[in-house]
Amino acid sequence: MNKIILLLNTIKYLKFKQLYYRGYYFIRKKIKGFNYPLSLSSNSNELKFDFFVHHNKSYKGDNEFEFLNLSKKFDDKIDWNYKEYGKLWTYNLNYFDYLNQKEITKEEGLKLIYDFIDNLQNIKDGLEPYPISLRGINWIKFLIRYEIKDKKIDDSLLAQYYILLDNLEYHLLGNHLLENGFSLLWGGLYFGDERLLNKAKEILKEELNEQILDDGGHFELSPMYHQIIFYRLLDAINLIDNGKLRMDNGEFIEFLKEKALSMLQWLKIITFSNGDIPLLNDSANKIAPISSELFEYANKLLINHPSRLTLHHSLKTSRYRKIVKNNYECIVDIGQIGPDYIPGHAHADTFNFILYTKSPLTLNHSPLITDTGISTYDIGIARDYERSTKAHNTVEINNTNSSEVWGGFRVANRAKVIKIEENENYIKATHNGYEKKFGILHTREWIFKEDKIIIKDSLNKEAKAVFRLHFDDKTDTNEILQKVSFDERYKIVDSYVAKEYNQKIPIKVLEIYFDLELKVEIKI
Repeated sequence: MNKIILLLNTIKYLKFKQLYYRGYYFIRKKIKGFNYPLSLSSNSNELKFDFFVHHNKSYKGDNEFEFLNLSKKFDDKIDWNYKEYGKLWTYNLNYFDYLNQKEITKEEGLKLIYDFIDNLQNIKDGLEPYPISLRGINWIKFLIRYEIKDKKIDDSLLAQYYILLDNLEYHLLGNHLLENGFSLLWGGLYFGDERLLNKAKEILKEELNEQILDDGGHFELSPMYHQIIFYRLLDAINLIDNGKLRMDNGEFIEFLKEKALSMLQWLKIITFSNGDIPLLNDSANKIAPISSELFEYANKLLINHPSRLTLHHSLKTSRYRKIVKNNYECIVDIGQIGPDYIPGHAHADTFNFILYTKSPLTLNHSPLITDTGISTYDIGIARDYERSTKAHNTVEINNTNSSEVWGGFRVANRAKVIKIEENENYIKATHNGYEKKFGILHTREWIFKEDKIIIKDSLNKEAKAVFRLHFDDKTDTNEILQKVSFDERYKIVDSYVAKEYNQKIPIKVLEIYFDLELKVEIKI
């Protein structure tokens, strides 16, 4: 019964379009087995593209791959359905990002593409719409880079694009549908296919308007996914501008550039001065291009844009706040967990914050209070923990998450921020994540001074409450107790931070127990 209630409290937030397409795709699959053609007669165009950002090295040569810090060497032949490392690893194998790493030759790339095509009839996860989308872009980039004209590749690629066109991810929406749209743009331009191109423009116009907030942030509120979508947007601009491809009398490219400028400003604000992004929600390092690479890429494409010097964004719409003092940078989350209908990358982290402080030796900012990050997308104990309230720098009440995260990518009832007061050095906010179960509202105040941060937590009635602070791995127990002052019972426990997938670095977590009110001072 509890699982049914959880499911109903999840489904009620979905859009009708998502429910319709979930049902439609399910019934269609059951009624009629689809055997799509895996090769279609094609004619491709010569496109121009300037390579500014290369992917991390993931193909080591001789059928050896490394994704998500897990490596695999295939001895005889590549198993494109390899399952031992989880579905995300299999997806990465099928994305073909490695075609655009610096250390790959034309011959190596062609060998991998031919092997994939020859095994296409047996491939499973790789023919889902998301990996088709990313693979399509990567294949076309590779073909442009080495000026390859290959009928076998083109015919296979066109067939894959028509599989994608028939399976667009309307049941998911969010970044998945946006990736479908970007890829259809590449495919439409490469093949001169108006059907692909028209669908691409339809998706991109609608979804970029929906998904890019007024402050420039991506609405799923993950800095990592923001980097990914921003990168994809810059690539689209690069492709259209380089080929002098004028669509809609230049209105479409201007639309893309305005969105890119907005995303650029948001990323500049959210990025710490040392170049790190805060690992908020589903974010990890070494997945997307880093901020400095994206800043350089954007400068090359957008430097002469007339709107460039007139944009002055904050993080108001995404409801992150960044406070910068001489000795520290602090990012605070006082927003909703994400879009109601697609919270799959959200965590139960309302009122979480991350703190970087200046080192007296190097004068660079480095993490002091960090976020747990994510080590996996596989459903299980680690995924449940990393999305939980316990894994973030906020208050957990009665051993319960502030938002009901479950099933890897689902959220049932979720915390809403119902009140905010703020000025330059002060933030006060209240959320209702515990109201339905316990009748409790949680209010948090941050007071930002040059030499310390004061945090006050208050509940409207007594409860079993724990405030946790996750310290970076370079901080020991003695340093924690020197930096943080409070008057309540506490314990220092062992945990970990996952700055990358499949990586768990041991850290110390300070747990402070209270029942109604708590005041904590963090000395800088």
